Amino acid sequence: MKIRINKANINQLLFIICVIVPFFNIYELSFVVWMTAVVLTIKNNYSLEFVKYISIFIVIFLLAVIVGLSYDYSLYFTIRDITYLLKPISGLLLGYQLFHKSIKNPFQFVVYAGISIALYHLILVGYGFVFQNIRNMRDIRFYGGYFNDFEIYTLVLLVFRDKFNLEFSRRKSIVFLTILAVSSFFYLARTNFLQFIILIMAIKGVFVLTKKSLTIITIVIALTIAGYASIYYYNPVRNGKGIDEFLYKIKMAPAEAFSTKINRNDWKQFNDNYRSYENIRTVQQLSYNSTLLFGEGIGSQVDLKQKVYLGDMELRHISILHNGFMTVLLKTGLLGLFIYLYSIIFFFKRNTYSNPNLVNIHYLFIGTGVFLILSNWVFMGFYNLIDTKSLLIGFLFAYKYNLIKSAQQ
Repeated sequence: MKIRINKANINQLLFIICVIVPFFNIYELSFVVWMTAVVLTIKNNYSLEFVKYISIFIVIFLLAVIVGLSYDYSLYFTIRDITYLLKPISGLLLGYQLFHKSIKNPFQFVVYAGISIALYHLILVGYGFVFQNIRNMRDIRFYGGYFNDFEIYTLVLLVFRDKFNLEFSRRKSIVFLTILAVSSFFYLARTNFLQFIILIMAIKGVFVLTKKSLTIITIVIALTIAGYASIYYYNPVRNGKGIDEFLYKIKMAPAEAFSTKINRNDWKQFNDNYRSYENIRTVQQLSYNSTLLFGEGIGSQVDLKQKVYLGDMELRHISILHNGFMTVLLKTGLLGLFIYLYSIIFFFKRNTYSNPNLVNIHYLFIGTGVFLILSNWVFMGFYNLIDTKSLLIGFLFAYKYNLIKSAQQ
């Protein structure tokens, strides 16, 4: 008697596991699980488009390794950087390889993974409320997590379930939407709220520039400025009650990301603008060392000139920054940064297909390109240690290739 193994179900389980594991926030575990899964699911061939895209990250990795050979860095930090810079490569590969032509509805495949991580997140939040008596934004995020880009993608797929041919009943769709919406809200992440708006606009075709789309973009920008102005003049305070704490984070967002002068002796200003301080120190260090062109390679660190509490650690030297662009700049200099920028520009290629699924994937790619500008500036983009959207992007590359091949046969 032969035992038949359903490849699609195995891939679904692996995909869900690989989406959830980074959420444990143990990068060593994530790296081992992802790399093991990559080896177990390796394919015989890959689309040329995917090879071109993943090559961007491979070139950045190799450049950082070559530059790092000129320095005598600690073996620990060198190995750690190797695992960090392999993150997007392993994620893209894994997502691509977990696609299989036997999957009946690839977008439903993605939704089930999103629901799984959302349920896990809500369990964490519920545990915090019931057993830890959390009542403020900081504690909610501490126990539940700070952001999850994958859930937002899944939420958008469900919002446009007809476009993506999601064969869920109306009741199941409402249940899934509720789970994802509530879970996404409890991250209280400014970037996730913006990601949702960006992806909605992308799926509606707003970023395919026409007179109408330019009008819509202008209106959205105007409303965003007006909304920010109202929050600014409302003047929410630090550690305020209820929603005030979240509004304070919105109020401080521009300064947090773009401040150029920070008083290290003013702890409030330093804390509010810490991400900008990382960027300032990176540029100062590279400029002082005359390493702006090629960076300082794998194993390099930025000297913050003072100890800073990051998570549960007190550090003066850091290997990776909140800003993905600056992290790449540190490791590979301006050369690597320009190469990295192409990983965003890549998604804005003109669509030449009429197949509805291919058009929708194209729109998702455009939305991803726009969002990656923000994601890299705030949370390291694909290089973030708990990022899982690289899995989705790799999966979409494989699905796109399968659709094109099917149309040609």
